[in-house]
Amino acid sequence: MKVLAIDCAASLCAACVYDAAAGRELGRTVLDLGKGHAEHLMAVIAEALKAAETDYAGLGAIAVSVGPGSFTGLRVGVSTARGLALALKIPSIGVTTLEALAAEAAAAFPGRAVLAALDAGREEIHAALYDRTLVLTYGPAVTTLPEATALAIENSAVLAGTAVAQIAALAGRGFDIGPQTATADILTYARLAAAKGQGERPKPLYLRGADAKPQAGFILSRLRP
Repeated sequence: MKVLAIDCAASLCAACVYDAAAGRELGRTVLDLGKGHAEHLMAVIAEALKAAETDYAGLGAIAVSVGPGSFTGLRVGVSTARGLALALKIPSIGVTTLEALAAEAAAAFPGRAVLAALDAGREEIHAALYDRTLVLTYGPAVTTLPEATALAIENSAVLAGTAVAQIAALAGRGFDIGPQTATADILTYARLAAAKGQGERPKPLYLRGADAKPQAGFILSRLRP
């Protein structure tokens, strides 16, 4: 099965095609936009399909990052994934940015608990804690820096995400550290989605309200649960 993965959760507008049976990436396109995902996503997907030497008819599933992340970017990505899945009559599968970051950290430090933590501004942290087998044990939730730091210390966790430096500074000690980015590599989303299989239709994971209005020119249909 070929999986098309889409990520608009942060500054990147990314897509890749993953052959789940062979366990390899076939092609990708990644743009670092900051904003403007709505205007570029379909072209990014087309380029990824071209690089993979396939087309929409060859896909078996759509994977998408569901957040937490950019309010507008998440709606763009999830709306596109669900629309394509509906048109192609294939499943769409959501993967959170926190579980993707945790998976990358766990690959670097196997057999360890992982705390994925994103700096959400306003003195808030978006966090999720995973045990040694990557089972979710806390979150995803909005928490404070002291609370996130306490979780990291109590669980001797590997850290991942944009809040890593803040947690380490407050703890006054070193931690094993995975990716310190706002989102994971696009291939990670494809692999995790392929392992999950079909479930509920994806929807954006908003841990708090929007900070910005949707991008002009992009009309979003209401996403039903």
